[in-house]
Amino acid sequence: MIETHKRSILKAITWRILAAIITTSIAFLFTRETALSIGIGFFDTLIKLFGYYLHERAWNRTSFGKA
Repeated sequence: MIETHKRSILKAITWRILAAIITTSIAFLFTRETALSIGIGFFDTLIKLFGYYLHERAWNRTSFGKA
């Protein structure tokens, strides 16, 4: 079964929300600065959301591991 673009986008968004919370929390533990931590989490999310989508679409083009 091939995933739709809509499904790939939704998966990327929900994963990035969770990952942003984790990244922001870790940044806060190291910096103790709320604004900086939120900025790190925000920019990390923007970059990785696009990367994740491209990664998913590339894997969807291969038959490796599909039954």
